[in-house]
Amino acid sequence: MGNLWTGRFEKGLDAFAAEYGTAIGYYKGLYPSDIRGSIAHVTMLAEQGIVTEQEKNKIVEGLNVIREKLDSGEITFTYKDEDVHMGVEGALIEMLGEAGKKLHTARSRNDQVAVDTRLYVKDAAAEITAGLNYLENVLLDKAEKYADMIMPGFTHMQHAQPVTVGFHLMAYFQMFRRDIERLQSALTRVDCCPLGACALAGTTLPIDRHRTAELLGFGAVTENAMDSVSDRDYMIEVISAASVSMMHISRLAEEIVWWNSQEFSYVVIDDSFCTGSSIMPQKKNPDLAELLRGKVGRVYGDLIQLLTVMKGTPLAYNKDFQEDKDALFDAVDTWSASLQLFSKMIEQTEFDGENMKKNLSRGFLNATDIAEHLVTMNIPFREAHEIVGKMVKTCEKCQKDFGDLTDEELSEIDSRLSRASLPDLSMEGCVSRRTSYGGTAPSEVRRQIGAGRRWLEEQIG
Repeated sequence: MGNLWTGRFEKGLDAFAAEYGTAIGYYKGLYPSDIRGSIAHVTMLAEQGIVTEQEKNKIVEGLNVIREKLDSGEITFTYKDEDVHMGVEGALIEMLGEAGKKLHTARSRNDQVAVDTRLYVKDAAAEITAGLNYLENVLLDKAEKYADMIMPGFTHMQHAQPVTVGFHLMAYFQMFRRDIERLQSALTRVDCCPLGACALAGTTLPIDRHRTAELLGFGAVTENAMDSVSDRDYMIEVISAASVSMMHISRLAEEIVWWNSQEFSYVVIDDSFCTGSSIMPQKKNPDLAELLRGKVGRVYGDLIQLLTVMKGTPLAYNKDFQEDKDALFDAVDTWSASLQLFSKMIEQTEFDGENMKKNLSRGFLNATDIAEHLVTMNIPFREAHEIVGKMVKTCEKCQKDFGDLTDEELSEIDSRLSRASLPDLSMEGCVSRRTSYGGTAPSEVRRQIGAGRRWLEEQIG
């Protein structure tokens, strides 16, 4: 059927303009939310005496039939339907006649799309939270498995101090924990029902917006009708949360790419997450880790797209807002799929302790331990730092490790130094001493894992 807004127009929209301006491609994924919103809306209208119970029953039955036909593909929308709201309503009017025309009472497409997208985000957030929870569980299991395996810790991509693999993975656990908390925080602002705001100013009809919110499972109702239809902050917050989370995925994916190289050989990625070369038969490329690393740019683009769309839009609704769905759907789909793939890949990636051990003797990873030990000898830390720096210089000149320095060489650096004055310089000794809260000692890593499991159990319920 034709457009449902043509009463004051003498001619229809230019065909190319209609196709250019359609949102049907973006909106197709919204029809389940759209129909849910319509059923709640007409139920409220009936309870308020604005439509009859018989009309409500017909409309609800018709909407359920339309949903089934959309699910099966029996009904499809084209650009001529303009958007999913008009498509569903047009199909309902074609099915019911006059009763169908009453569905749009006391609402506008402006508040309709706002409630649809909020419902979509709530549903998507539940799926993404489950994906984040699963990834967190994978990280906890891996951290526990490798709580004692020692690897070089880096700053500035230089050897810094020895840490355990479990400790390193628990750092990422904390990042993804914040991602969950960030998404939960955003959901408190998503969970407000805008339906009944109408075009921008509310309605003269005796609707009950709180009842509609209750029927749709919202925790609250939006306060201002004009803000209700022009707000896209909740989308920006969710895409922002996706951007930060994808950045965290990208960081660990980047490290896996490094660790997989022959220069490191710290990890073995399962063959099912690698590809080969079309010309070099020996190659096993970490393609999926690289792709995960790259996907973050796509989600950043979605965030910038929506921020740019919103930056110059006056109150209230503007056609620019049509561009929000593409960014939202793409960010959510990319985030959700990336979490699923990333979890599987980490689950099937193992760490090679022997290759890590080969690198532990390089870069004077135990230097800070000597400086801190000198502090226990009542040497000020800044002075201790200088002493150990001189020890490093001597070792480099003589091509020695700290443990190879003689008493004579040590006393020449500082009269208070001797082999007996040095602490246990083994990597195991260095790691096990770092028992400060949040440190890398295996005992402390296991405490972090236990705390992480308790927190995750509370999240999952």
